[in-house]
Amino acid sequence: MEASAGLVAGSHNRNELVVIHGHEEPKSLKSLKSLNGHVCEICGDEVGLTADGDLFVACNECGFPVCRPCYEYERREGSQLCPQCKTRYKRLKGSARVDGDEDEEDLDDIEHEFNIEDEQNKQLHLREAMLHGKMSHGRGPDDDDNNIQFPAVITSRSRQVSGEFPISNHGYNQMSSSLLHKHVHPYLLSESGSTRWDEKKEAGWKERMYDWKSKQGNLRTDPDDAMDIDPMMEEARQPLSRKVPIASSKVNPYRMVIVTRLVILAFYIRYRLLNPAHDAFGLWLTSVICEIWFAISWILDQFPKWLPIDRETYLDRLSLRYEKEGEPSMLSPVDIFVSTVDPLKEPPLVTSNTVLSILAMDYPVDKVSCYVSDDGASMLTFESLSETAEFARKWVPFCKKFAIEPRAPDMYFSLKMDNLEDKVQPTFVKERRAMKREYEEFKVRINALVAKAIKVPPEGWIMQDGTPWPGNNTKDHPGMIQVFLGHSGGHDTEGNELPRLVYVSREKRPGFQHHKKAGAMNALVRVSAVLTNAPFMLNLDCDHYINNSKAAREAMCFLMDPQVGRKVCYVQFPQRFDGIDLHDRYANRNTVFFDINMKGLDGIQGPVYVGTGCVFRRQALYGYNPPKGPKRPKMVSCGCCPCFGRRKKLPKYSKQGTSAAGVNGDGSNLQGIDEDKELLMSQMNFEKKFGQSAAFVASTLMEQGGVPPSSSPAALLKEAIHVISCGYEDKTEWGTELGWIYGSITEDILTGFKMHCRGWRSIYCMPKRPAFKGSAPINLSDHLNQVLRWALGSVEIFFSRHNPLVYGYKGGHLKYLERFAYINTTIYPFTALPLLAYCTLPAVCLLTGKFIMPEISTFASLFFIGLFISIFATGILELRWSGVSIEEWWRNEQFWVIGGVSAYLFAVIQGLLKILARIDTNFTVTSKASDDGDFGELYAFKWTTLLIPPTTILIINLVGVVAGISDATNNGYQSWGPLFGKLFFSFWVIVHLHPFLKGLMGRQNRTPTIVIIWSVLLASIFSLLWVRIDPFVLKTKGPDVRQCGINC
Repeated sequence: MEASAGLVAGSHNRNELVVIHGHEEPKSLKSLKSLNGHVCEICGDEVGLTADGDLFVACNECGFPVCRPCYEYERREGSQLCPQCKTRYKRLKGSARVDGDEDEEDLDDIEHEFNIEDEQNKQLHLREAMLHGKMSHGRGPDDDDNNIQFPAVITSRSRQVSGEFPISNHGYNQMSSSLLHKHVHPYLLSESGSTRWDEKKEAGWKERMYDWKSKQGNLRTDPDDAMDIDPMMEEARQPLSRKVPIASSKVNPYRMVIVTRLVILAFYIRYRLLNPAHDAFGLWLTSVICEIWFAISWILDQFPKWLPIDRETYLDRLSLRYEKEGEPSMLSPVDIFVSTVDPLKEPPLVTSNTVLSILAMDYPVDKVSCYVSDDGASMLTFESLSETAEFARKWVPFCKKFAIEPRAPDMYFSLKMDNLEDKVQPTFVKERRAMKREYEEFKVRINALVAKAIKVPPEGWIMQDGTPWPGNNTKDHPGMIQVFLGHSGGHDTEGNELPRLVYVSREKRPGFQHHKKAGAMNALVRVSAVLTNAPFMLNLDCDHYINNSKAAREAMCFLMDPQVGRKVCYVQFPQRFDGIDLHDRYANRNTVFFDINMKGLDGIQGPVYVGTGCVFRRQALYGYNPPKGPKRPKMVSCGCCPCFGRRKKLPKYSKQGTSAAGVNGDGSNLQGIDEDKELLMSQMNFEKKFGQSAAFVASTLMEQGGVPPSSSPAALLKEAIHVISCGYEDKTEWGTELGWIYGSITEDILTGFKMHCRGWRSIYCMPKRPAFKGSAPINLSDHLNQVLRWALGSVEIFFSRHNPLVYGYKGGHLKYLERFAYINTTIYPFTALPLLAYCTLPAVCLLTGKFIMPEISTFASLFFIGLFISIFATGILELRWSGVSIEEWWRNEQFWVIGGVSAYLFAVIQGLLKILARIDTNFTVTSKASDDGDFGELYAFKWTTLLIPPTTILIINLVGVVAGISDATNNGYQSWGPLFGKLFFSFWVIVHLHPFLKGLMGRQNRTPTIVIIWSVLLASIFSLLWVRIDPFVLKTKGPDVRQCGINC
């Protein structure tokens, strides 16, 4: 890529394309109409030429300008009439027949358009022919005659990817550089390529036969050959990863306690239902309903943790297999996505550190491409990324020379550790000091940009060459792409090549639905497919830097493993955070979820997608099904005994004439992704599925990734602008079946759920050194708002068609325990209603003198004792096999109550308002800004309505404790016995809300007056009304003392 050609901005719908050179005189702005005088009046694209080089004419009666794709679409799906003269379109050369063409006498020339030379590749040529009939002769003539100078996108690095078909020499050498716009079919196979392919198949057959004989024990090894076996080659053939089950001494007692707890819980609920409290029936009924809901929630949360596992990776085997000495690296390319919106809430310095850690990662530079999505079209983000690209020329070689970790400079220079522990080069100290000084100067430059961006000029932002910034109106701006690092100008200070760095801001116009983060991620998927098309993609939030430079290699140990990788849709890494206080007051680390729940899901069908730190398989995001594995043979019998098995049937044969259960066992691999692609091509519905971009549709057929070496840079960038246009997804399957799924602000849960429903599985990777680290909102108010956003997304999924209770049963690909986990992720916010009632019950019991259950017998008390013991035993054994500390577990339990009575409650209310009253909620970006003091943000207080419910519950329970103790003191010794149960109940609530109370008081008791006033007012009104009404106490019938007196 050429990094100095400038910013490419444009709008496909408005026929605008502009190249802005940041440090030169502004060039004249040219529209697409100036590139070609003939523009389609339907889609605005170029009309293009026919196969003979003539201008394409759809209607011979009036000559109304229509491009070939619109002509084909109108004939196939529309009225088949010319929009101007209303004459029926006649079938032209290369067009597929439709209804009404039978009367025409023209020769059907589709079978004559391709010269099929190799019968062995007949299936591939058929695939190509069907595509050519759909989308040949695409978007216009060659772009080589254009006067606009585009950045060069394709470099010498665009060589053939492993597994990609070689380019044919028959007819392709004479094609122009705009081939990408004219054909979307895969490359033809040359004769030599076919030979190599046959040799590869034969070698694979021999290797499988060798393995089969080894398993059967029939392989006799020649002693002379045994001496020639290379130990390194044997090591490279070993699996790249392995599943490590939890020790049976730890997990078996854990399962036994779960079953025991389930049985005790059933007896407990039965006892509660059969023994109501007649003097306080309302209290009893409320408590029983709450306890039944808690039991259901516990089952949904507990049983997906039934099969926890660990995993190990072998990076040395990965290198031995795919990085042979003296040969180019065969590791798969990776496209890395970084998303940001508001640079004032997501500081540019944080984003720059994330980008620098990506550019310096331990992976072949020609295999890494970093795309930064600026969904706010901010000039501050653009300029800070430009400064980051310049600093990367010095930072990347320093990281790789001394193998430092982590490779985010801000984190590296702030580490409180011995930096010389494993360094042996004498120049390290000198170069480290120089690099630290360079980074401090870089920080000053970024801070200056931030300070300048606080006040927006009245006329809008102006670039250095005097050109107005195209994104001055953040809600109405063209799409923008800038290549900062690449082949030309993409070298570091030592002359080594740097990874690609591309700035992307998708087009936004009023009246279009942009779908927030999910829409931005889908735009990155398309633009990366056009420019680099790596088979795997890593997505990161702007505040999650790469803490382990080998993180991508860890993921490749699963995705590139020939045994398990084919069915893996993504590899999820746990989230780890910096800057959290020592005691983790608000459970920001969330280790119970990442170290317990996710390990349990990994033993079923894989972890859920959590929004960041995830490496995807591109084909899985395109909606394809995983390849089907070989089926187990059914038990057969000879037919003489009807009691066992079925009668033996003849084997079924595939179209190739080979048995489905052949010797090589590879027949079933012809299904899966290949079958899906053939079905799509047979129906010719690419445009409906992927959109009207020939370049992007062509990229979806390349399972191993890669970009055609003959692609024109101008054509690629023009297509890249096209696929990020605001109307590109209209009438396609983007957001419904493809890419990130729309319909919830927690698009990550939906996206992973759809993949698991198709039959894919995911992998949970936990390397010893955390792969990624980010920042978490340690402030109470910010953290509650973040939890509110997550809970609201779950409520949206619950009321959508993707509700796991009813969706995904077709095909039976989603395992039941995995479904339990997804159901739990959608219903957990509704726990707020029973939890709020249950936390209020202790205060009610203390104020009224009643209790939720009658006096229990000695035998019945065994149920309560057994239930409490099983609860503690489950927690202790869970901590034993997971390695989570008891303090982290207790913090998680506390914040479950805090979030349940605050964020979950408001999420349910907002979700119901959205469904019933169509009142939408705005997406709020969590602030990633850090405070200079040690955990200074922890004690900062920000007013939010989320604080009122837990504060009210706290005050009510404290008032209830005082009232209960006072009443027991006045009534004597006999009233203390019943009081202990009520006090224990109330103290349970107060202890769980203790971190909230500390956050409410702050460091200097700076609680806002509004919080105190509202909480005391609500608590007082509630207590007075309750004492006055006393609704749960039965009114005793007796004589009227007003008529007959007291002593009647």
